[in-house]
Amino acid sequence: MGHMLGHVLDLGMKSSDPNVRLYQTNERQTFHTDSSDVVGLLCLKTAKVGGESLLVSASTIFNEMYAQRPDLLELLMQPIATDRRGEVPEGMLPYMLIPVFSFHEGYLTVFYQRQYIDSAQRFEDAPRLTPKHLEALDMFDRLANDPKLNLSMKLEPGDMQFVYNHALLHDRTDFEDWNDPAEKRHLLRLWLSIPEDRPLPDVFASRFGSIEIGNRGGILVRGTTPTIPWTI
Repeated sequence: MGHMLGHVLDLGMKSSDPNVRLYQTNERQTFHTDSSDVVGLLCLKTAKVGGESLLVSASTIFNEMYAQRPDLLELLMQPIATDRRGEVPEGMLPYMLIPVFSFHEGYLTVFYQRQYIDSAQRFEDAPRLTPKHLEALDMFDRLANDPKLNLSMKLEPGDMQFVYNHALLHDRTDFEDWNDPAEKRHLLRLWLSIPEDRPLPDVFASRFGSIEIGNRGGILVRGTTPTIPWTI
């Protein structure tokens, strides 16, 4: 926590630990958004097998759900609990209440991490997911994983990727890494707040802190100091 530059690599952890972030594992991340306007990745090392990058449009998923099951889409436009996974700012609940889809000032904005939605149910005071909610979330995942709707790419050393979080979801497939620690899959991650960007709904303040355009994003937890760790 407090890292202004993040290292994305397998630390031998498992997502079954509620305080572990998925980027610290070699597991499939599944489609999700990050807590910034833009997430940038720089590939340093590739995995032995797997670890491909995937992108999908939130508008495409929205339109497909609207055409097929508008009743389920409506549920995803209501607040849903998402686990903070141990990154809890002072005075905040250990989970956030943010809709998957939000319309605000003419913009459709997405906020999603299925594993963290599921794990938020461990908190007794979190709103419960009904069977209809689960059906809606499963449909969202099914559409996101449709190869006719998403884009797959393999990042090679030196490649950079910049993803607009409010309109696109990104994913990473699971991977098998090298035995040599010096050769293990390794990417650098940067979260960016961009000027003249779209406005965000007030509810995003529970995750972004500030929703001021050009000055938002990231996770500030009490007792942490912003740092730029060049090495692990």
